[in-house]
Amino acid sequence: MKLFLKGDRCFKEKCAIERRGYPPGQHGQRRGRRQMGYGIQLREKQKVKRIYGVLEHQFRNYFKQAERLKGITGENLLVMLEKRLDNVVYSLGFASSRAQARQLIRHGHIQVDARKTTIPSYQVSAGQAISVKPSSRKNEFVRASVETARGRGIPGWLEMQADEFTGKVVSEPSREEIKLPIEEQLIVELYSR
Repeated sequence: MKLFLKGDRCFKEKCAIERRGYPPGQHGQRRGRRQMGYGIQLREKQKVKRIYGVLEHQFRNYFKQAERLKGITGENLLVMLEKRLDNVVYSLGFASSRAQARQLIRHGHIQVDARKTTIPSYQVSAGQAISVKPSSRKNEFVRASVETARGRGIPGWLEMQADEFTGKVVSEPSREEIKLPIEEQLIVELYSR
């Protein structure tokens, strides 16, 4: 599956996924082998880790926290990943990718409730305001990202004032607002083994 992590730079003649419909390598074209159970669950977990840019240990900790919360574990996991500061900065359009959002946060360009925050895994909550530091608003990457974000769209649980480079978390994200093609139940089944 194409994850579009670094933008839409996968041209038709160069993109391996569009050129052939089978996995790479010498055994990719074998017809008799299909992924079953564990392989499908593992792929789903790896896909989510790759989308959000989280490593294994941190992902396992998120899963343990999601299990302790009330409600459906898979949905709790996705909501926790969506509420990460680097994901919120990307969703608001201050960065063109989650990796760029993480770098902006690490370098001190992002403020939460008018205070500098340098932790990409910071969990935002409803009512918090996220803004770009006033001296960083002239940054050409931030300006270009805000312009392209208007076409991409902003989730319903966030509000944005593009002219002021500020955004606000209006409410907790729900599963319906998370548009990524993720089957969180497979991840729960994988960790329930």
